[in-house]
Amino acid sequence: MRTSRARHGLVRRRVLAGAAALAGLLGMLSGCTAAAPPGSDPVPATSGAELPALSSVTPAADPRAYEGPSTAIVAPSPLQPLADPRPQLPVTVSSHDRAGDVPVTIGSVQRVLALSLSGNLGDTVYALGLGDRLVGRDVSTSFPGAQALPVVTRDGHALDAESIVALAPDVVVSDGSLGPYDVLLQLRDAGIPVVLVNYATDFAGMYETTRQLGAALGLAAEGAALAAGMQQAVGAKAAEIASWIPEGQRGALRVAFLYVRGSSGIFYLFGQGSGVTDILGATGVDDVAQDIGWAGMKPMTDEAMVALDPDVLLVMTGGLRSAGGVDGLLAAQPSVALTTAGQHRRIVDIDDTLVLSYGPRMPEVLDALARAFYAPQSLPSAD
Repeated sequence: MRTSRARHGLVRRRVLAGAAALAGLLGMLSGCTAAAPPGSDPVPATSGAELPALSSVTPAADPRAYEGPSTAIVAPSPLQPLADPRPQLPVTVSSHDRAGDVPVTIGSVQRVLALSLSGNLGDTVYALGLGDRLVGRDVSTSFPGAQALPVVTRDGHALDAESIVALAPDVVVSDGSLGPYDVLLQLRDAGIPVVLVNYATDFAGMYETTRQLGAALGLAAEGAALAAGMQQAVGAKAAEIASWIPEGQRGALRVAFLYVRGSSGIFYLFGQGSGVTDILGATGVDDVAQDIGWAGMKPMTDEAMVALDPDVLLVMTGGLRSAGGVDGLLAAQPSVALTTAGQHRRIVDIDDTLVLSYGPRMPEVLDALARAFYAPQSLPSAD
């Protein structure tokens, strides 16, 4: 016990000494990683929503003609955590650092931190049956009981070295979407095993991240099985959506995923590599960003927005709220108001922390978007 306490005290002193030099950077995640949309703020995840089976919902006769905004309601995940997991430790895995892979040995997973912008890593740890081993969380982790865990980030995105060290984790796992990156390296230098896993921006990446996380926790076989189950669930949901959409409507609804923040007049279009491509593809809509070869997350000109002319705009709930709702967005963005989506007020918003989460709740995200795109009349009015 004395040895453990002494080690913890040494780790705490060494990390905090280095973190002091980074204090001015702790609120600047958007400048440290491309994983975070500029200025994004998390919003508590939608939960507890009771929705009828998708098969019992009737799609709109013409979803392009529908008028008015909708909120995509994400139902709770039916995924049950693995019962009685038995990690095989110690284990040595590759941490996918920015400078290249680094071997990291994990000897214990009694005290775990799994940190990411969307909360997908914490949710995956829960799905692997180790939710009770998590000693802290990011603001987006949303599995049952997660709200009782202390938050180890500042301003939503910035890793708080002092809070992390105080929890004395046996291992910290991250996908690099929370920064500053140097905090993770300092934790490792001070003796805390830190493993960086794949940052997922598509379904294939999601399955690989799940396998890597399982391996880092001594549950390689279980992680592989979970990844296979997630792949099956996503495929089944995409097939269900495809069979539910009337034949003539498949691929006809043109959707643009915009990132908006406040009334500054700046908006970003999400394209290839931003995480949106697979999601929109699985919901059977036409991704207008993909149509024009748009890559990453970049601001659009007013002329380009008008020319794009989407039928539906998909936005994050927190961003829409910060812009003053649909009325505020249309008033601040005249070019958006000139599109078909703007004229019909066809704005779909979805929880910031779930839409690009690429974790165990992805099937429910696809289901929620499909309803909002093709059966908005079945949802509570967002006006």
